[in-house]
Formats: sequence, C-alpha cells, structure tokens
Amino acid sequence: MSTKLSTISVLSLSLLGCSLLASAAHGADGDWKRGRVYYQRVCTACHKAITGAPVAPNSRTIADWTAYLNADKHAKGTESLKKYVSKEYRASIKATNKAAEKYADIPDEQLLNDVKAFMLKGAKDGDSPASCS
Repeated sequence: MSTKLSTISVLSLSLLGCSLLASAAHGADGDWKRGRVYYQRVCTACHKAITGAPVAPNSRTIADWTAYLNADKHAKGTESLKKYVSKEYRASIKATNKAAEKYADIPDEQLLNDVKAFMLKGAKDGDSPASCS
C-alpha cells in the first residue's frame, strides 16, 4: 500500500512540476502585450542609454530567461528587477517616458508578470521570438 501511495505521490509531484514549468514558459499570469510595450519603451530605452544596445528577448532561451528572472538580479547582480517596474520608478521617469506614464497605476507585481510573459514568449525558443524593435 505504501509503495502505491509513494508512486502516486511522485507522479503527482512530477505533473505539478511540469504544469508549473509550462505555465511559466507561456506567461500564463501576465499580459505579454502590455509587457512588450513596457519592455520596448522603458527597458530598451534605458539599456540603449546606458549600454548602447538593447537586450532582445530572442537573445536567450526560455530556460535562460526563466533562470535570470527567478534570480531577480539586474545590473550585474546589484539590483532587483522589481525596482524597474515599481510605481516609484515609473513616477521618476514618467515625465520623459510615455509608457511609464501610461502604466503608472498598474500594480508592481502585475507589471513584472507582464514583462516576464513577454520575455518568455519572445525568447529564442518562445512562441513568438522578439527583437527590441
């Protein structure tokens, strides 16, 4: 009896893991279209200004982006990604960035999920590989 229960438990956990991975890979809890606009108008603008070149979603795979997003380390590990989708950050740049102004009232966590959804959908092996243009 305990062997059956153990096998069922293992199978259940495996299925749960697969469904979580599939959910993350498809950005099920984010609006990828809003994430695309924010990424292209806010993130890309900053990347171009600071590094001289944007970081395109199609430059990495879903696994690469998932690891990066889960690590939550931006700017060579010195800052959280959450900083760049926060209402505080959006307020600080809204005078010069229409997308930051447009999405000023979106909750931080939702906007982060939107950007994540776009990054995963636009990944090299995503549903719709995307550049930054």
